Amino acid sequence: SFAYFTIKDRLPQILTRVIDTLHRHKNEFFEEHGEKGVEAEKRAISFLSKLRNELQTDKPVTPLEDELPDAALWNQYLDYQRNLSNGNGGPSWFQSPWLYVECYMYRRIHAALAQNPPIDNFDVFKEGKAQNFFESQEAVIALCTYFQELLKNIKDLDEKQLQEELFKLLQVSLWGNKCDLSFSAGEDSSQKSSPLQSLENMIPYILVNDMEKLWSLLVNAKKRKTEENNVRVDIILDNAGFELVSDLVLADFLLSSKLADEVHFHGKSIPWYVSDTTKHDFNWTIKQLQSANHMWMSRCGINWEGNLKKGVWVYRDHMFWTLPHDFSSMAEVAPDLYADLQKSNLLLFKGDLNYRKLTGDRKWEYTVPFHQALNKFHPAPLCSLRTLKSDTQAGLKPGQGEQIQASEPEWMVNGKYGVVQFDAAL
Repeated sequence: SFAYFTIKDRLPQILTRVIDTLHRHKNEFFEEHGEKGVEAEKRAISFLSKLRNELQTDKPVTPLEDELPDAALWNQYLDYQRNLSNGNGGPSWFQSPWLYVECYMYRRIHAALAQNPPIDNFDVFKEGKAQNFFESQEAVIALCTYFQELLKNIKDLDEKQLQEELFKLLQVSLWGNKCDLSFSAGEDSSQKSSPLQSLENMIPYILVNDMEKLWSLLVNAKKRKTEENNVRVDIILDNAGFELVSDLVLADFLLSSKLADEVHFHGKSIPWYVSDTTKHDFNWTIKQLQSANHMWMSRCGINWEGNLKKGVWVYRDHMFWTLPHDFSSMAEVAPDLYADLQKSNLLLFKGDLNYRKLTGDRKWEYTVPFHQALNKFHPAPLCSLRTLKSDTQAGLKPGQGEQIQASEPEWMVNGKYGVVQFDAAL
């Protein structure tokens, strides 16, 4: 399975890069923290080398030994996985659900640093995320320019034109999800060209296209709006870099077109899946745009900083997003987060990992309804914007999956196809 190749090849590559990154920053750690920094770097590297060895030799998954706030939940989850295996030996790296061990690896990477002050706040993936942003510069400029031009006459657009613009920006955000560094094991995956030019040609690759449903939902929410209840959209973020910029443009469009009154962003509380967005990445990206020597880029950055100050944009992280649980257990494991999401009019889940967690990472029959695959996770109407990079997909038409499979055996994992898949949560 694709899971096997991920664990066998991609994850050790990622660990090797992490170790290499720490090696390269040795002098910096020494300059900042003296010998203590170098000692901490050595300890972190030895911890990570041991982790890589455990992975490659299929050792059993061990409980976390750190004192971080989520450690108990992780260890309970390990017990749950042990009970599932019915005495067939506990979970090991190659005898476990893929989603679980992949998440577990990133949590162990975090522990390697968190347990080794003074370098405990070092994000081993930060360089790659910054590089992705700078290498996608042309695409970022094209998107910011397009959007600022659009804002000039947004007040004059009729419903049909607004709908067209929403659909365009949803597609840019969808295909922005191709820029994923965990998928390319950290290799360059930046967006080089303007994403707007190829949208027409990409429509056939959207396997489920529920954009019309999103439009109806937003228009109806706007009509029903009263003084007390704002229309709120939540975006559960995926990658930093170009994808994040495409999400921020979409969020700004929702506000500027008055389709939403506030947008809440949900990021990761620790570095995760190489390129996932943390609070630092979110703020850094807006600062980079603000200080860019390109008029429309800096205009975007300035406006977005303003949205955060005014409180019409809110950034949050919650440790649930970096637990191994799928979302059907959110109400039980993180009732506070579930209750917060229930206040939203629409939840947009970005990317493949969120899709895997929405559907429990199971090998569904392609035609099983998306609603059913969500396994009772319905806090609010939700939509997945995802390019396919793992072999799970529900909610297709009869014969649709088989037809693509016949001509393209890799269709579920090569990032070429996408979905804009909606569930009304009734």
